[in-house]
Amino acid sequence: MTEGTRGTALLTGGAGYIGSHTAIELLTAGWDVVVVDDYSNSSPVALDRVVELAPPGGGTGTLRRHELDIADTDGLVQILAEGVDAVVHFAGLKAVGESVAHPLRYYAVNVGGTASLLRAMEQTGVRRLVFSSSATVYGDPEQVPITETSRRSATNPYGRSKLMIEDILFDLAASDDRWQVLSLRYFNPVGAHASGRLGEDPVGIPNNLMPFVMQVAAGRRPFVRVFGDDYPTPDGTGVRDYIHVVDLAVGHVAALQALPDLAGCIPLNLGTGTGHSVMEVIASASRAVGEPIPYKVVERRPGDIATSYCDPSAAHRRLDWQATRTLDDMATDHWRWQSQNPDGYATALL
Repeated sequence: MTEGTRGTALLTGGAGYIGSHTAIELLTAGWDVVVVDDYSNSSPVALDRVVELAPPGGGTGTLRRHELDIADTDGLVQILAEGVDAVVHFAGLKAVGESVAHPLRYYAVNVGGTASLLRAMEQTGVRRLVFSSSATVYGDPEQVPITETSRRSATNPYGRSKLMIEDILFDLAASDDRWQVLSLRYFNPVGAHASGRLGEDPVGIPNNLMPFVMQVAAGRRPFVRVFGDDYPTPDGTGVRDYIHVVDLAVGHVAALQALPDLAGCIPLNLGTGTGHSVMEVIASASRAVGEPIPYKVVERRPGDIATSYCDPSAAHRRLDWQATRTLDDMATDHWRWQSQNPDGYATALL
C-alpha cells in the first residue's frame, strides 16, 4: 500500500469496459490498483490510457498489472499474497447470444473462474469482494421498478451464470461470517470517459444498443435495427434503465469504501431508476451526433422483454451513492469516444 492510500484493490478483468473506468476512479480516490486480465476480451491499451488519465500528484494510487487467467488459482494466490485488501471481480464472458450458443464455455469461464478466484481469496485471507453481477438475474420481471427482493429467474446462460455465482457467494458468506461481499446488479452501462480516451470496445457486432447506434452514426453499419415497436410502452419500443459507466465506476468506489462496515453477501441494484425506450436512445444519440441516425423496425427478438428498470434506493442508502448523469450525457460521451476511436483501441495499435 502506498503511504496515504485507502488500500489496495485487485480488479479482475480490470482492462475491460467497466473495469478500466473503475480503475481511474479508484486511483483518483487514492486506492492502489492491481489489475489481473488475460486480454481475451479487452486491450492492454485501455490500461495505458488509465495511467495517462489518472491525475498526477499526492493522494493518487499506483497501478500494477498482471496478464493472467483467473482459472490460474496458484497465480492469483501469489498476487493476492503481495498485499490486497479487497477484490472487485469483473472478469467473465458477457454476451447473451453467445451464451445461448456456447453455454458450457460460459459456465466454465464465469462460474469456474469465480470459484478459482474465491479459492485463492480464501487461501490468502482476503475476504472482501465486490462482484459484478447483472440485472439479467431478474429475467422477465414481474413488476417494475425492480428491487433487490424481486424474484430472480434468468432466461439465458449468461444471466444464469451470474445467478449461480450469486448463490455461491450467498452460501460462502453464510458458511463463514468473515466474508464481506457486495453483489452489484448493473442495469445497462453506456457512455465513456469524458476525455474520449476510454470507452466500450466490443468485439465484432455489438450486443448492446448504444455502441451499435454509435457505430451506425460512424458509418460502420448501415442502420439500427429496432426489434419491435408494438410493446406495451409509451412508443412501442423496449424500455431499459441506462446508466453512465462513470456513475457505475463511482458506485464501485463507494462499494469498496462501504465493505468494512457490512456483513454477509448483500445484493444492490446500480441503475438510474428511470427507463428509456429504444427510440429515446436513438433520438439522444442523434442529438449528440448532430444528425438523424437511420433505423428500421424489424420483428421482435425471442426472449426480449418490454420494460426493465430498477429501484436504486438501497444503493443510495447503503453506499451514499446515486447516478447523476443523464441519457444525453451518456450519448455525448459515447459519441466522443466513438468518433475519436473509430476502430476502438485497435486505432492506437495501427
